[in-house]
Amino acid sequence: MNIVLNFNKNSNITSRDAVTAAKRLFKVRKAGHAGTLDPIATGVLLICFNEATKITGYLSDLSKEYIVTAKLGEATDTYDTEGAITRRVAVPDISRKEIEATLQRFTGDIEQTPPMFSAIKMNGRPLYELARKGIEVERRPRVVVIHSLEILEMKLPYLRMKAACSKGTYIRSLCNDIGNALGVGAHVFELVRTRIGDFTLENAAALDELPNKTASLHTIDDALKHLRELVLEGNEYTRAINGNPVSIARVAKQIGSDWEGRSPFVRLRNTAGKVFGIGKVTADSIKIERLFNI
Repeated sequence: MNIVLNFNKNSNITSRDAVTAAKRLFKVRKAGHAGTLDPIATGVLLICFNEATKITGYLSDLSKEYIVTAKLGEATDTYDTEGAITRRVAVPDISRKEIEATLQRFTGDIEQTPPMFSAIKMNGRPLYELARKGIEVERRPRVVVIHSLEILEMKLPYLRMKAACSKGTYIRSLCNDIGNALGVGAHVFELVRTRIGDFTLENAAALDELPNKTASLHTIDDALKHLRELVLEGNEYTRAINGNPVSIARVAKQIGSDWEGRSPFVRLRNTAGKVFGIGKVTADSIKIERLFNI
């Protein structure tokens, strides 16, 4: 079974726990997830089985959408409800207009510092291991993209928002930074991931809906439909299945030249219609990135 499962994770379990449960249910040999969800978070978690584990990185790169409830007036060391409160202040009567103006500052390309309680590694150790020992180290800010950020509901001190963002965005950091910008602090109270690429919460399946909710099950081909397709035949196909690059000149008509702002990766398909791998378009060749044993 080489599929991608659009799983609706519940709260208070880790992403790894969710993978283990799905792996046991489907009785597969190998499984992994594409994009971690914090234990308190719920919603879309993509779980890849067997050969589909080879595409986790290509799914993690997709844009994401969240509905988050931030609690203003309280900051925590983890930036969510699992942490210890580090600051507590009374929340004044902040207007919707003032909050909207603040959110505007956090849209587009922004610099974001990852939280200490994260899986990012420093010298081979996850930051959360250091954080649990009370050690804080300097983290380099990195650029992420907040495509949109809108208020869904205001019942202060709670602020419910919808955020569409790029890969690598920490919603916990975003809420913490918004709280600081408002001068009152904030942390994530509830978090739901509603979308990864074209995978939506509506089509995700909870554990008790499986394996019957077939809308949550996707082939490798379907999961990679966001990538352009390249059909190879003859000598080019033979070279590709042996891991050798294919000359760009030989497939120029299929590839085209409109690549600005688009992924350099392509689905590789043979003339029988079978997707057999992923290639990367370079200046002079298609380099073979992944081959599927299916």
